[in-house]
Amino acid sequence: MALTKADLVDTIHEKIGFSKKEAADMVELIFDTIKSALTDGDKIKISGFGNFVVREKRARTGRNPQTGQAIEISARRVLTFKPSQVLRSEVNDTLQGKPITDEMIRRRGKNAGDDDEDEE
Repeated sequence: MALTKADLVDTIHEKIGFSKKEAADMVELIFDTIKSALTDGDKIKISGFGNFVVREKRARTGRNPQTGQAIEISARRVLTFKPSQVLRSEVNDTLQGKPITDEMIRRRGKNAGDDDEDEE
């Protein structure tokens, strides 16, 4: 299950008591601020959560795995996230005493391919 923007709005509405419109405006303002900073190339550091960094990747030569033909991979910017030690600990503490299930491994396998795009 994924946490959506609507879920964030509902949580703010319930926990803080803002109207749904005010909560939605707050969530939009936060995301717009983050997007603007990242677009400008700034780092975002959220204490106890992690860091978002935009990295520049240079153009390089790659290979088509089916044909072996060399192709030019254009220069681009990639967004990386590095979780804080606090967040890592909290995520890993949820596994304390629980066995790692096949479902957890299957989910990680699905998401592992997503991470490959960001690596050089």
